[in-house]
Amino acid sequence: MPHPSEQSAPSGLRARLHEIIFESDTPAGRAFDVALLWAIVLSVLAVMLESVESISVQHGQTIRVLEWCFTGLFTLEYVLRLLSVKRPLRYALSFFGLVDLLAILPSVLSLMLPGMQSLLVVRVLRLLRVFRVLKLASFLGEADVLLTALRASRRKIIVFLGAVLSTVVIMGAVMYMVEGRANGFDSIPRGMYWAIVTMTTVGYGDLSPKTVPGQFIASVLMIMGYGILAVPTGIVSVELAQATRQHAIDPRACPGCGLQGHDLDAHHCKHCGTAL
Repeated sequence: MPHPSEQSAPSGLRARLHEIIFESDTPAGRAFDVALLWAIVLSVLAVMLESVESISVQHGQTIRVLEWCFTGLFTLEYVLRLLSVKRPLRYALSFFGLVDLLAILPSVLSLMLPGMQSLLVVRVLRLLRVFRVLKLASFLGEADVLLTALRASRRKIIVFLGAVLSTVVIMGAVMYMVEGRANGFDSIPRGMYWAIVTMTTVGYGDLSPKTVPGQFIASVLMIMGYGILAVPTGIVSVELAQATRQHAIDPRACPGCGLQGHDLDAHHCKHCGTAL
């Protein structure tokens, strides 16, 4: 039968790893997070510099070596994060878990698909951890409030986008009929493209009506565009105000899956059920 100390060693090591990797209130945890943030910044900078031709020609080999060093470092960190939580799969499927994985995959994929290393800039998402490191956990709570508002708004926004899409199809067909191929509207999809550009007030200018009826329709569509832009903003604003009144967060990280942003009166993680 194993000695009692051998049985408790793994959990003790896991608790220590969790404290260093997920908690920023201790000196070791804060040092780890600050070092990680610097590594993220330098790795993203290396990817950006490699895209500059003059720099890539002179220092391309050095930059690629650095990229692989950062990839190895982030891979080790990812493995340690999985080992330090009681439910690794929960963390792996969380937002930060997926971001951590995406920070590694482009380097591996670049071995089969050259050029994929440019996607390593996704590592910039990992800088969101700066809010926790700088004791700005309330910012994470605000992000949670925003996500709650977007979820509550999704049905209204889907209905609204359905109405907009219907309008785009109709106006594209109308402009195809009114303007015709002679004025650049050579298909209904091309007319739909023009309608989207016009309704969103982007106005590239590569396609424009030449006839008086077409210009009148365009004017109506431009005015409608201002109202269309305002509707989803109003929907989200109402839900955001509601979510803000209902939401307060606890900055503690779950020892099971690493999730942050629990309710202040929570005793268990809302994601995996681990005691906080």
